[in-house]
Amino acid sequence: MTAQIQNALTILRRKQVEARTGLSRSTIYAKLRRNPKRPSDYDPTFPKPVAVGAKAVGWIEAEVEAWLAAQILKSRKA
Repeated sequence: MTAQIQNALTILRRKQVEARTGLSRSTIYAKLRRNPKRPSDYDPTFPKPVAVGAKAVGWIEAEVEAWLAAQILKSRKA
């Protein structure tokens, strides 16, 4: 039973992702799309959202946490 709870996925909504990452709404979506005018905004490592409804998306918590950990490692190496 404990193993099942630990493997449960948690979906974060956009406001929660903003709070966890410190990024704004526009920055989150800029990281998801290539823009020829601002190529440095795109981040292919940023977690992709999953559809949770007809007009709703969320992010898998474990993926967001892994991205944050990678950002910390990247900043500490520099």
